[in-house]
Amino acid sequence: MSKRITHVLKVEYDGTNYSGWQRQKNGLSIQHAIEQALYRLTGHEIHVLGSGRTDAGVHAKGQVAHFKTTNEVFSVPESKIVKAINSRLPNDVRILSHCLADASFHCTRDAVYREYSYTFTNHESVFERHFATYYPYPFSIEKLISSNDLFVGEHDFTSFSKKNPSTLSYICNVKHCVWQQINDSTFILRIGANRFVYGMVRSIVGAMLEYSRGTLSSDEIIQLLHKPERISTRKRAPLASPEGLVLEKVHYPDHLGIQLL
Repeated sequence: MSKRITHVLKVEYDGTNYSGWQRQKNGLSIQHAIEQALYRLTGHEIHVLGSGRTDAGVHAKGQVAHFKTTNEVFSVPESKIVKAINSRLPNDVRILSHCLADASFHCTRDAVYREYSYTFTNHESVFERHFATYYPYPFSIEKLISSNDLFVGEHDFTSFSKKNPSTLSYICNVKHCVWQQINDSTFILRIGANRFVYGMVRSIVGAMLEYSRGTLSSDEIIQLLHKPERISTRKRAPLASPEGLVLEKVHYPDHLGIQLL
């Protein structure tokens, strides 16, 4: 009987032209693009799982994915797998590194930390439009920076997410949340947590921007965290646009031995 092998990939992609990570009936997904590349390489249908389901238009520098095969599937040596897959991918998706893992490894369930960045600018640019959200409204830089602390800690983020029937709990522990001003017009948020629920980062950013404009108070944000619910009559911030969002990194416990550069 052929031995099953768990392959782990670190993936980078420009999500502009994709319907998100997860395979969709209508629309091209990152997951489908990688599965198609693997089929062209091996002649086998291989199911690929990702550590996070990024939305349409969202990017990644450090998405982690895994798939299982038998040891006979690849005709190229392990050292050439990255190059072989990349040669069959569109140029807006790239495998950065590859390693093998224990048979029980699962890139979603085993992750202990994920980090996203969100970039916006008040300077409209043709060259930045896919990777930085254009935000033309006046806002307080001081209030934006001070909103860092509102979301740190363990909270129920029901009020700061989109409903997903497969999500059993909306409790997440935000361990890191910091805005930085890159230049006169550009700002970047780095936010890390043990897990994120559907639409959570974009909802948090939307609330922070509304707070910085004075259209949402800190008390209203705290109330949404302390009394999480989905009631259409309650004041909630709009989701921030997807183009400024990037999945930066995913961490795993050291004992799993996941070696991705």
